[in-house]
This record gives sequence, C-alpha cells and structure tokens, in this order.
Amino acid sequence: MILQFGAGNFLRAFADLFIDEMSRDPDMIVGRVRVVQSTGRDRAEALNRAGGRYHVAIQGYETGQIVDKTVEVASIECAWHAGDDWDAILDTAADPGLRVILSNTTEAGLALDDADERPGPAAPVSFPAKLLALLRHRHRAGLPGPWIVPCELIEANGAVLKGLVRRQAERWGVPADTLDWLENDCRWVNTLVDRIVPGPPGEHPLLGVDPLLVSAEPFAFWAVESAAPDAFPFRHPAILTAPDIAPYTLRKVRLLNAAHSALVCKAPAFGVETVRECVEHPVLGEWLEGLLFEEIVPVLEGRCDDPAGFARAVLDRFRNPFLEHRLSSIALNHEAKIAVRLKPALSEYRSQFGADPPRLAEILA
Repeated sequence: MILQFGAGNFLRAFADLFIDEMSRDPDMIVGRVRVVQSTGRDRAEALNRAGGRYHVAIQGYETGQIVDKTVEVASIECAWHAGDDWDAILDTAADPGLRVILSNTTEAGLALDDADERPGPAAPVSFPAKLLALLRHRHRAGLPGPWIVPCELIEANGAVLKGLVRRQAERWGVPADTLDWLENDCRWVNTLVDRIVPGPPGEHPLLGVDPLLVSAEPFAFWAVESAAPDAFPFRHPAILTAPDIAPYTLRKVRLLNAAHSALVCKAPAFGVETVRECVEHPVLGEWLEGLLFEEIVPVLEGRCDDPAGFARAVLDRFRNPFLEHRLSSIALNHEAKIAVRLKPALSEYRSQFGADPPRLAEILA
C-alpha cells in the first residue's frame, strides 16, 4: 500500500502511472495508492467518482519518432481530503501493509506553519506536521518505519523533509524513542523527478469524457538515492536507485535546464517565443546543438552517465509538437538560474581546455 500526499497532474502521470504498470507484473507486489488532498476537495471527489481510474495521453518525440498513445491508469484505490477524512488517513498510517509514503506538495509544501504549535486531534496544517502525526501514530502501533519518498522539485528533498519533521517533533516534545524511530527506522530518500506534465492535452477524443485526463511527454526519469538501493520496493524502467544521485542532478541542471536558460539569452534576437520554435529554427537549432555537444557535454564526460545521450533526449523533448513551452515562463528568476545552470560550465570549459567556449562566452558576456 502507498499513501500519497498530492492529487495533482504530475504524480498521476508519473508515480501513479508507474505503480499501475508495475502492478501488472505478477511477480511484483506493489500495492495500491491512497491519495490525500489537502487543498480543496475537487480532485479527490473526481478520483472517487471515477473509481480511481483516469487516462494519460503520452505525447511527444522519442528517439526521433512521434509518440501519441493513451493509457488507462487504475492504481488509485481511493482519495481523501485531509480535513474531512483524517481518521481514515490515521488508520492507513497504522496499517501493516503500508510500505511507502509519496508526496508532491510543491516546494511551498515543504515548510512549517505556526498553526501547528501543538498537536491535536484534527489534521495539522503543514505537510511536515501531517507526516509527523501519521508517523507517530504508526510508531505507537509498533509498526516498522515506511519508505518516505518526496517528489518535490528541490535538491536533497528527502533530507529537507526529514529536517522539517525533526523540527516539528521538537515543537511537539516528541519522546526520545519516537525520535530514534523517525531517524533510524523510517527510510528517508532524496529523489530527482523529470517529466514534463503540462496538464490536459489541447485536443483528444477523451476531452469532455474523462475529467481527469492528463498529458505527459514520453521521457520519464525518477532517481532515488538510498544507501540500500536494492531494497527500494519499486522496480520500473524509468526508476533508477543509487547511493548517490548527485550526478543525475548535475546532468539535468547542466543540460536540460541550461539549454532552456541559454535559449532565453539567445532567442529574443530572432523573435522566437517557444522552445519548439527554437530547435526547429535553422540558425537557433544548429546553435543549440553546438552549445550542448561541443561546450557542455565535454565538461560532463566522466562525471555523469551518458551526457551525450541525455542531450539527444533533451532535443527530442524540445521538439515536442504537442507542447507549447514559452520562453517567457522559463525567463522567471533568470539571473539566478544562469548562475547555477550556465556559468559553471563556462569556467569548467576554460579550466579544462584553456579557451573560451564561444557560445557560452557570447551569451554570458
């Protein structure tokens, strides 16, 4: 059994889809998902009306070929609202069959709230406090700690969440034996999630038929950092478990994210507004390929897995004809992004090759 905080599009087209696919393997015991929605009730009610079933339209390019297929997902058993169904959620926390707690509460969800100064019978306000309440309830039932698998888009998300739960435990005066159980028996992991899930497709036969229909690109990658990678309960082609996932984070930031920010620098002079238009442009497309394969991939060789192959996948993803990814949305917090995504590659290229990479030097001048 999996308890999942978050009922949004991303988890439904990512983890929940993988769980559905894993469950079809008779040799794999995965369990079904019980979803908790904390903000509003609409998504939980829609999931329950649909019996937990919905469709994902997988649309885009993969290895140079257009992919356009639709799959039904049936991994969700039920959905609850935290404020209304807290007792049922507590019961799940004390269920011996619970193995994994998943979350994607967005970056804003990884924060404490002053309203949770003291524990009470109702659901706490913040996600870390909710998680602590559930884990305390499970510990009191004498059960082993679950895997805690956050999917929020921040680096070291498991360590951050664990630290917040520890701070909340100090607020509540949690006893030492529970603190020890939280620290050593629960399995907190850092993750890297990578899949573009833009929401419902613009056109599809199931629009108006399935209110939970969501689209996703073909590419999907989920890296899970664990000291015991072979013990992680999920096995799927898109999931990689390793003792250190920093190289995969480096690869994503320096290639996918860096290419986005580089286009924000370069494309305005050409009057281009979307990522797809950039890669299809006769000048910008060639420029981007040169940037990736001649200036960024060379400084990543030996530091992460197959940077050239990942760069080719990035170009396929950027060509997605079903997705209009506007450069204006990527441009938010631009200066902070280029400091992380592009400037290190410039200095590393200079150090390694004793010259300026021309494209990086041009856009960072």
